[in-house]
Formats: sequence, C-alpha cells, structure tokens
Amino acid sequence: MNEFERYQNLLNKINQYTSGEKGITRIAYTSVEQACLHALIRMCKDAKMKVRLDNAGNLIARRDGRNNDLPPVVMGSHIDSVYQGGKYDGVVGVTAALEIINRLNEKGIETEHPIEIISFACEESSRFGVSTIGSKAMAGRINKERYRHLKDRDGISMEKAFSLCALDFNSIDEANRDGEAFKAFFELHIEQGPVLEKELKKIGIVTGIAAPARYIVKIIGKASHSGTTPMSMRNDAFLGAAEIALELEKAANLEQNHGTVATVGVLDVMPGAMNVVPGEVEMKIDIRSSSTQSRQRVLEHLQKSISAVKQRRELEIESIEISMENPVLLSKEIIDLLKNLCEDKNLPYKVMQSGAGHDAMNMTGFGPVGLIFIPSVDGISHHPNEHTEITDILAGIDLLEATVLQYSNAYPSCYK
Repeated sequence: MNEFERYQNLLNKINQYTSGEKGITRIAYTSVEQACLHALIRMCKDAKMKVRLDNAGNLIARRDGRNNDLPPVVMGSHIDSVYQGGKYDGVVGVTAALEIINRLNEKGIETEHPIEIISFACEESSRFGVSTIGSKAMAGRINKERYRHLKDRDGISMEKAFSLCALDFNSIDEANRDGEAFKAFFELHIEQGPVLEKELKKIGIVTGIAAPARYIVKIIGKASHSGTTPMSMRNDAFLGAAEIALELEKAANLEQNHGTVATVGVLDVMPGAMNVVPGEVEMKIDIRSSSTQSRQRVLEHLQKSISAVKQRRELEIESIEISMENPVLLSKEIIDLLKNLCEDKNLPYKVMQSGAGHDAMNMTGFGPVGLIFIPSVDGISHHPNEHTEITDILAGIDLLEATVLQYSNAYPSCYK
C-alpha cells in the first residue's frame, strides 16, 4: 500500500463515524465521537504508541524518543465536528500526525525527543457555544463555573455530557499540564477559506490567530396574539433582536480594515408560532479579530445598541459573556523554518493570518507553535461539500514531517 492509499484509508476509517445522513456529524462528548476516539486509540496502539486519556477527554499518544526526559515534539488537532460538517476540518491534522508516525516506523527512524499526538476534545463550539475546551483545559484556561451549566440544543449541560462519557467535570483541572514544556507544537489544518486556492498556493504559513468573543443575548418582550395586538402596542422580542443584529453588522463593517467579523449564528425565537408575537429570543453572537482594539469597538457598539433597543422597544435584555479570548502570534522561528522548507521543496506558499480559532492558540504557553494551512476547494468549510485534495494533504504532511524531524533530532535507526 503506497502513502496515498494508506492515508486515504486512514481518513476513511475516521470518517465512518458519523450520525445522520448528510455530511459528518461527530459532536463532542457524544457516543459517536467517543466511538471514533476509541478507534483512534487502537490505531495509535497499532503504531506502537503509548496512549492515555486525560480528564478533559483529550487523547495523548506518545512515541518514545532516545531521551524521554527531553520535552516532546507535539502534533495535534481534533476529531469532533460541527453539525452536518465536512470530512477534513480537524481530522486532517490528527490523521496527518498518525501518518507521520507510520512513516517513521516504516523507515526505521528514531528521534532523540519523544513525539506526541494530541486529539483535543471539543474544539468546535457547535454543542455548547464555547470552542477548544480540551486545549483550554490542558493550558489551564478553563472557567469551570462559567462552563459547567452551558447547555446544548437538547438541554444537556456540559457537566452532564462529561458524565455520559465517564468523565468527571469537577476534575477537568487535572488535565492541566502546567509546568511542562514542549520542544514545539504543530497543527496541520485546512484553510477553511478561498485564499490559497485562488492564489495557487499549496501551503499557508500562519503568523497569528484571531480570537473570538462570544455572547448569549436574551431578549424578553411580551407574547401576544398576532391578529389582535396593534403594531403600536407590541413588545416584539424578535424585532428587537433583528435591530441588534443589523447594528452588529454595521459595527463590523466599519472595522473591515482590521479583518474583524461578527456573526449571529443562533437565534431561538419563542414561542415560535406564526400567529404569536415573539415574547422571547435568545441570540448567540460571535465577534472575532486579530486586533483586540477593533473587537472592543464592535463590542462597545453592540452594548450601546442593546441599551437603545431595550429602551425604545421596552424590552428586558440580558447580555452574557461566555468566552473572551486573546489573539495570539505564532513562533517566528518556526515560520522562518517553514518558509525555508517550502522553498527547498518547491512548494508555493503564502504567509497569512487565521481568522478561525484553533487548538494551536492555546499551546503557546508550552513552547514555540506552528500552524500550517492547506487549500480548501472553493473555500468551503463546516459543510458537507468541504473538500481538500489528497495530494494537497500529502504535500502538507511532507512539510510537517520534515519540520518534526528537525525539531525532534531524528536519525536512521532500527526503531522497534
């Protein structure tokens, strides 16, 4: 079996774990995602790696080096998905890391440093509105009391979801690897945008990662009959939400020069009947930027809009912050190495920023971090039509392998 066939087979093995008929639905801390996780555990054991699960549900697989007292070289990403997502987001990074281990084993290459693969739990925010739970826990950045009672669309709290996976949410702090150091951390990921494909680049070398601020906005009006309540006497919670959403769009448009974006991704309208004026609305808002100042200006405009709508429409409005993360800059040392390797391999590359968050952003406290992008066809992501060519994935794996070999001090040996 050649590398193309082996990698395609590995990708297929992971993506057989899904619920529903459209795209990939492998939501964090569900039975489907846990089944996939345990399949990945078996694959790592087959590759002669030592495997453990931490208290956040992160999978950590380790290949020994000659000197296991040295800090590990780490590769990682995630296997959970959004609802009706694609086959590549996150999964490429995990499967690429395992393919590299298989290559080292096949070539009989030993490394001075140990190498780890981490499959981070709950990278996607789809279930609870908060992203990168596993990598946050590993970095000691979890706010337990804020997250404990967050609920999914079925009313299941994060604490209950942990329990259903035989995890104790109260012990999530024990996933913290505080005091440890990594030689380096690397994540290979699809771009999730159209830039690389449009510019005919095979590799994106990421210099920094934008970070989200996320809010739940609860709007309480008064439910009333749509036929008997005059327009002038309504307290319509939905129209209040609509005004806030449009003001949010206006504020983000004013910050386009900073790459700032804002999204209302969830809107629950209650009671949800055609003949009833909406009495309650819950909005989930995501604002992100690589500039904290720009993001703050959008937040300030949002809060002013909420106050104005609240007064004008006589509504009760509560704004709840569920996460506030900081943008991060990635290692210049690794960026420079990746540039040199791309030039050596004749790989057309682009130095760029990431508008999407990644687990890599939480690893900067452990050592230098590198994030590598590969093209997404038509820029599609988080959708059943998401696609990246296997040849492009293999080019990314080749680059990642060369980088890992340099950082882990590798040399031929009879690895057993």
